[in-house]
This record gives sequence, structure tokens and C-alpha cells, in this order.
Amino acid sequence: MGANLPQWHEKLRQEYPEYMEALENLGKALRKEGPLDEKTSQLIQLGAAAAIGSEGAVHSHARRALGAGATREEICHAIVLLTSTIGFPAVAAALSWVYAMVGDKK
Repeated sequence: MGANLPQWHEKLRQEYPEYMEALENLGKALRKEGPLDEKTSQLIQLGAAAAIGSEGAVHSHARRALGAGATREEICHAIVLLTSTIGFPAVAAALSWVYAMVGDKK
């Protein structure tokens, strides 16, 4: 996994190494199973993370989407598109988490 991971992630990796490896391998296998590219896959997972209100997962998938070539604008648009589905408060929260990570200016 990449740098900038939360401290708790490393703690989980130390305490449950086989479990964490299995989770990572599951994610890799799932992405290989279909025709979606890495950027699209991460944007979809970012939307799901925003929908469940998981700040850590929003950070993780935004970071991974950036690494897969997504722009800041694409990441923010993916979240804004959720407004009619998850509501403005959840979208605003997810955007604030992304802005804290990548900045709030275009």
C-alpha cells in the first residue's frame, strides 16, 4: 500500500497481517474481474464511501483516484453527482474531507 495511510491502518496491518493482506488481495481481484479502468473503479468506490459517510474511505479512494489519473475536478464532480441520491449534507461532508486532502481551490 502507499504512503500517507492513517496510523490506525498500520496498527491493523501489524495486529492482523493476514486479514489485511486478504482485504488488499480481494480489492485487486475485484478490479481485475471487469472492464472498468482503475480511475473509474476508484471514483465508484469514492461515491460509495461518501454514501456511507466514511471519512477514511473517502480519503483513501480520493487518494487512489488521484493516483490513477483522476483530477481534483473529477473527484469533486463524482461526489457532487450524489446530491440527489444521498443528500446535500452528506455531499458537503464528503467534499470537506476531499478539500482537506487536496485543497479547496480549482
